[in-house]
Amino acid sequence: MYAYCIIEYPVKSLNKAFTYQIPSSLQNKLKVGMKVLVPFNNRQVHGIVLKITNSYDQEYDLKEIIKIEDEFLVLNQELLLLGRYMQNLTLCNLITAYQTMLPSALKVKEQTRDYNEYESWIKLNKKEEEIKEYINTHRKSNKTKILEELLEKKEMNKKELNSISIRELQKLDLISVEKRIKRNITERKIKFDNKILNEEQRLAYEKITDFLNTAKTFLLYGVTGSGKTLVYIHLIKEVIKRNKNALLLVPEISLTEQIVSIFYDNFGDDVAILHSGLSSKEKYEEYIKILNGEIKIVIGTRSAVFAPLKDLGIIIIDEEHSDTYKQDNNPRYHAKDIALKRSEYHKCPLVLGSATPSLESMARAQKGVYELITLKKRANNLPLPEVFIVDMKEELQKRNFTISELLDKKIKECLEKQEQIILLLNRRGFSTFITCSNCGFTYKCPHCEISLTYHKTSNTLRCHYCGYTKIKDDICPECHEKGLNYMGMGTEKLEEIIKEKYPNARTIRMDADTTSRKGAHDKIIKAFKNEEYNILIGTQMISKGLDFPKCTLVGVINADTSLNIPDFRSSERTFSLLDQAAGRAGRSTTPGSVVIQTFNPDNETIKAVKNHNYDLFYQSEMKVRKILKYPPYYYLANIKIGSIDYHEASKQAGKVKKYLDSHLDKSSIILGPSTASNFKRNNIYRFSITIKYRFDNHLMRVLKELDEIYGTNKTVFLEVDINPLWI
Repeated sequence: MYAYCIIEYPVKSLNKAFTYQIPSSLQNKLKVGMKVLVPFNNRQVHGIVLKITNSYDQEYDLKEIIKIEDEFLVLNQELLLLGRYMQNLTLCNLITAYQTMLPSALKVKEQTRDYNEYESWIKLNKKEEEIKEYINTHRKSNKTKILEELLEKKEMNKKELNSISIRELQKLDLISVEKRIKRNITERKIKFDNKILNEEQRLAYEKITDFLNTAKTFLLYGVTGSGKTLVYIHLIKEVIKRNKNALLLVPEISLTEQIVSIFYDNFGDDVAILHSGLSSKEKYEEYIKILNGEIKIVIGTRSAVFAPLKDLGIIIIDEEHSDTYKQDNNPRYHAKDIALKRSEYHKCPLVLGSATPSLESMARAQKGVYELITLKKRANNLPLPEVFIVDMKEELQKRNFTISELLDKKIKECLEKQEQIILLLNRRGFSTFITCSNCGFTYKCPHCEISLTYHKTSNTLRCHYCGYTKIKDDICPECHEKGLNYMGMGTEKLEEIIKEKYPNARTIRMDADTTSRKGAHDKIIKAFKNEEYNILIGTQMISKGLDFPKCTLVGVINADTSLNIPDFRSSERTFSLLDQAAGRAGRSTTPGSVVIQTFNPDNETIKAVKNHNYDLFYQSEMKVRKILKYPPYYYLANIKIGSIDYHEASKQAGKVKKYLDSHLDKSSIILGPSTASNFKRNNIYRFSITIKYRFDNHLMRVLKELDEIYGTNKTVFLEVDINPLWI
């Protein structure tokens, strides 16, 4: 028998299956989807079995598979098909697609490391008559007591018994010891019964449950605080009643912690979690539980879309508009695309939930591709928070550089009433760049040619692209004068300002720097929810999904940060960020208010946020997209061409453009080549070409050809991103 295996090297030239002979010792054990060890070029490498066959039509001798690395881990038929789908969708190597599906402890290239915990069990090794004879002919002792118990119980855990007696019984060959994988089961009790759905929620629930055995996509558009999570819980309860499983995706680790506690309360031990904040061992344990069918519900971030759940009854993507569902390195998949494919495979509904749906999703709902379900009111019938727009041009004249007069007044009122405040600034660090007032020198990353961000806590300058870090000096390295100025502001500097301005307030910061340690998200969220702090300062990670009953004020320090980014989606991202952030206020019995500080108070996006008017924003933004031929009216593909040699990168980008011009449909629009938005990153000079298209039958073939042409090029790289979120 023979096996076709894909091996661990993610090299384009090796993106094919290699044939191996199956030794007789493995012929009854080997299965498609198993991880194996095989010989390749005088080395031993790992691979995955794609096909097993009885015949082989070549004449030369084949090498044999060395061993099965993991008999338990088998990629099932659905995951094997998903890998092929992802390969075609993103033009990645097949092995890369399969690697992406597995937690780090199970990746094909990983050296074998056993993350299991074991316990020893003993059982009788002789016939019952022989054991009884030994007991009767020997005086009473620990050994005879153990044998008597084994006659009754058949097997016992070794840790409960005298180890010396066990060793003596083993020497007499009366018992045997067996190692078994220990299953760490945490018992969680369900804490409360069903919360009753209101009229809007009930109608949404009924619409979706009518299609629980159908591959149908729903867009659940509900204002912030409308109770989408409660609808999810009731849907999943119905799915479990039908003996099926559920998958729920959330965009941020910070959201995972809060939503998981709600699901533990409703479903007890039937929940598994998958996200990047878990250790390799924890991911392994959760994955094995899912693979074993020990749980019914998986909650996780983007990569959890590959969880090996069987009999899926529903897939839910919460905050479906979030950019975090798209992977920004190879393979550049979007979790929505994978979820749609799994929905088709299992014939189950896909629910996309958001208070600010992406324009593409809403356009599909308007066309009837998705079914639109709307929740127009907050679950507790409270009004949406009142939004105040502050013109910071006027505030600067009053010397209010960071906190406006209105925001200051409202913060003081909240502190007096012992209510809580969230302050959003979507930029971490202390200062966005440092420049010398004497000679004009600015600290830049030597590898990426962008300004280094200053982090005061560690006194370091960091590149947020490549990770380059250096200790900050007090003297300018160029003119050797003490003329350094700290320009711009991040969350770290804002925290310092707030602590000085409101010394009696208890302030905490939540951004990528304060949440780098394991469990930090959960710790901060719990502390704020338990009212250990009055003010929470953070980046966009605090804007989505979090629910703090005592929070009645949200302040947005600089609403223009995302609005001024040169990208066609900047208005959409800004509306989503601000509207979601506004939704954190007044979610309980006390009405909330929102203060948005901006230098562009007349901007259409800002006006739409003030009125909580998604429809107004959607209509105005769709007009712009139509004129400029951007999604959802056109699809996009982006090609990045890069090299450590600037001239070579520029030359090859021109060649790629000519190739596209001569091979694509004339209806497709090709923009570029131009320098990429982050032109130099990690010493690589990058050029960008963007393709706008509606129907181009040649596109995927042409992109695949280019990918193969540059796949073996060692001086120039080419990256293809289908439907990019950033260009």
